[in-house]
Amino acid sequence: MRDGLGRLLGARARLRWVHQILGGALLMPYFLLASVAVGSAAGGANALSSLPLSLAAYAAALPLAAVTGVYGLVRPLSVTAVRAMCAVPGERLAEGPARSWAARGRASAWWTLHLGVGAVVSGMTLAVPPMAVVLIVLPFVSGLREVRLGFGWFNTGVETYTAPLLGIGLLAALALCAAVAGELLARLAPVLLGPTAADRLAAAEERAADLAVRNRLARELHDAVGHALSAVTLQAAAARRMLERDPDFVREALTAIEDTTRRTVGELDAVLGLLREGDPARPDGATAPAPSLAADLDGLLARTRAAGTTVTAHQDPGPAGDWARLPATTSREAYRIVQEGLSNALRHGAGPVDLRILVRACHDTGRRELEITMTNPPAAPEGREPRTTGGRGLRGSAERAALLGGSVEAGPHGDRWRLHAVLPLAGGDR
Repeated sequence: MRDGLGRLLGARARLRWVHQILGGALLMPYFLLASVAVGSAAGGANALSSLPLSLAAYAAALPLAAVTGVYGLVRPLSVTAVRAMCAVPGERLAEGPARSWAARGRASAWWTLHLGVGAVVSGMTLAVPPMAVVLIVLPFVSGLREVRLGFGWFNTGVETYTAPLLGIGLLAALALCAAVAGELLARLAPVLLGPTAADRLAAAEERAADLAVRNRLARELHDAVGHALSAVTLQAAAARRMLERDPDFVREALTAIEDTTRRTVGELDAVLGLLREGDPARPDGATAPAPSLAADLDGLLARTRAAGTTVTAHQDPGPAGDWARLPATTSREAYRIVQEGLSNALRHGAGPVDLRILVRACHDTGRRELEITMTNPPAAPEGREPRTTGGRGLRGSAERAALLGGSVEAGPHGDRWRLHAVLPLAGGDR
């Protein structure tokens, strides 16, 4: 009994009832326009004063509503109302305007159904309660037994004591009709307002793009901040050990720490600039440029050496003769790959690092490639993390290379640890 009353008069049923009344209100402009047209066609009659003409105006208003329901923004308006009032899970409804004609047609069908059903329920809501109240109080007010109500003379046709039961029955019938109509609309909403195949594809593409941006930011933060923390930690440890014995070395280490942190703050600003449309701290909205092989490799090597790791670098830009002539994207990604390799050497390696960077011709295709090879002893000294076959940084380097059509391999190579990266260059790039 309680469950039945809840379905008829509970909070969910009441909200769905309001949703139907809203549909009836939205149909009114179409109905008034159609009533003018129907009245003109009937020789200038007032369509609102005749039940048959009113029904004809109602029937003519529905096609008008269907035509406007094709408009793309009708779907998000309908979805918002359904989510708020019909207790339909949001994931079962589409997001955004309808773009394909199939989605527009379904949205138009929903719009027409909502307005049509809402108009009927709204009319009943306006007409039934006054009539039910009259029937309920009829035994107690004798003057109501001969009262003109609506169309013609109203006569109950039943004994006075049965009139209240009839009034209560009318109210129950109204609540039942509203509940059934609300349930019908709630069940049809996911069918007519749910995502189409194109909507699901667009949502999947949006999620993929969002994940790509997140991965890019994760790579940038890992490479920029991770390398800086590794270098600063080793520089600070070396300065602490040499504090009493070699003040000049300590000053150099502190200078290197200052330079490393300053540059990292600039790189962090560049990464965070990807998250916002311009930087309010700078009038031009620009952020610090991302480091590149051409402009920042020498500084990277100097900071790594200041951390106490010997780095031997062999660089051959090939016939171009200048790293500055590398494509900007390749130069940036190559710098990050070298930075990650040196970070791993600082954290896990022991002994000197041999770094070779050169531009060469691919034997198979003849196209030019940028090749990066970095080797160092794999045994970790006391206090450093043991070397593994890969982590976030190496996966990030592989992703960077893959975006350019290249590859990165890292792992044991004889008695040393080797990182080998190949980044293809376009035929016209130098």
